[in-house]
Amino acid sequence: MPIPEDVTGEEIDKDVRQELQSLPKTLAEDVAKNLVMVARLIDEEPERAYAYSRVALRLASRVAAVREAAGFAAYATQKYGEALAEFRAARRMTGTVELWPLMADCERGLGRPEKALDMAGAPEVQKLDKAGQVEMRLVAAGARRDMGQLDAAIVTLQSSELASNSAQPWTARLRYAYADALLAAGREGEAREWFAKAVEADRDGSTDASDRLAELDGVEFTDAFVEDEGEDDEDVAVAADDTDSGEQAEQAEQAEQDKQDKQAEQDEHGDDKD
Repeated sequence: MPIPEDVTGEEIDKDVRQELQSLPKTLAEDVAKNLVMVARLIDEEPERAYAYSRVALRLASRVAAVREAAGFAAYATQKYGEALAEFRAARRMTGTVELWPLMADCERGLGRPEKALDMAGAPEVQKLDKAGQVEMRLVAAGARRDMGQLDAAIVTLQSSELASNSAQPWTARLRYAYADALLAAGREGEAREWFAKAVEADRDGSTDASDRLAELDGVEFTDAFVEDEGEDDEDVAVAADDTDSGEQAEQAEQAEQDKQDKQAEQDEHGDDKD
């Protein structure tokens, strides 16, 4: 896989760079560059990020940061079985529980919401930081919805984090999930209220809460470009009609002129005979 010239490998986090020190220098640099490409592409071009992660994995499969990056890239491309295997490997190497919510969500992706719920009740959850616990709550609520348990999903999301007025990195997503669950349960008024609260907290546009709120308010968006195209097409059609009409008029005029010329010729021949 080609690496752009501006990528040096120095862009990776200090902790990851330290992990790579166990490798020969040239190999460590190659792995670092591929990890930089994974981070650079994973949001906008996940398939390409996945390809770079496979290169890094081939070069250094015994480095936890590489297994974790490969897991994230597989997760971004919905290769949940692969992602789960990589997250498990990274967890075995590091002994941390940070990836626990992602592992549970992979179980959901594999069609095993019951397993995700089991993980949500496991002792590992208590070892997560606040962000991780909120993430686990989101996964558990999603698993409840997968199983058709809408009311249980709503209850799962009701928490002190949801009720808090302070905006945290997870606040917008938590409020959005709650609003979406309420809407799915037919509680439109409450859903609108929570979509509005999600908009307030969503400073980086991580959700489409504003669009969902507009839909509930009956606001319709039109594509001006499409309208312009339609107008252009109409103009072309009118111009074509005008062209056809002009051609038809010219043809009729020419036919009349030919008729007059023919009549004049016949009259002339008649005069000659006389």
